Amino acid sequence: MGVLDEDAFAAAVAADPDAALTLLVDLRSATDERLRAAAQALSRRVVLDRARSGLPRRTGIGRLRSQPADRGGELDVDASLGEVLEARAAGRPPAVDELVARDWARPELALCLVVDASGSMNGERLAAAALSAAACALRAPGDHAVLSFHRDVHVLRAMDSQRPAEAVVDAVLGLRGHGVTAVATALRAAGEQLARTRATRRVVVLLSDCRATDEQDPVPAAAALPELLVLAPADDSDAAEDLALRAGARWAPLPGAAAAPEVLAGLLE
Repeated sequence: MGVLDEDAFAAAVAADPDAALTLLVDLRSATDERLRAAAQALSRRVVLDRARSGLPRRTGIGRLRSQPADRGGELDVDASLGEVLEARAAGRPPAVDELVARDWARPELALCLVVDASGSMNGERLAAAALSAAACALRAPGDHAVLSFHRDVHVLRAMDSQRPAEAVVDAVLGLRGHGVTAVATALRAAGEQLARTRATRRVVVLLSDCRATDEQDPVPAAAALPELLVLAPADDSDAAEDLALRAGARWAPLPGAAAAPEVLAGLLE
């Protein structure tokens, strides 16, 4: 009791990653306190490690760039000193376009992951959601949000938050499925998160079977998004395929939790 053999778990992951990850997620709710704590610590580390190895990191953080001051930004006094001295020698004030400013370049990519936490949530889908959240954090570390939803939407990480990936993964793995599936409400909330970013490419990633069980048609909300990608369980994807087709989105079946970073990377290409 209270012991989790990490070597044995590593062997289990090598033999059947989906089954091993699902077991680890289930152990986070073990009645034995020490076993539960060990499973929570290991699951956080395993999810981040697998996402890191399965998805190439592309920074979404803006970089400082130099530009003429008439385009905005903060004046770079050191870089502008030569122009200031030259203008003074000529007995005139320097022109704004002669000065140099520094401003943040737009990040390339912003992601908003939307996790279905309705009644269909189970251990394997939790593991897939956690891996997807970690993959989003690695792909767009500065510009990503994570939402969960059933009837209501919960913000696990806001677009302008500094909440670390480890805490977000823990929050996702702590979700428990219940309630109706309000897909339209969740997609509108995702659109609000994307409105907070200056990224050139803004993408919502919906992890759901997309079987809306409220009375709202999700298609208008989906079609209004800049870009929508849908990851659906391979054995329950009919509604997701239909939503993607009607909303002009792209989708892919998810054969198992371990495949989530790779499937997401394929949709983002």
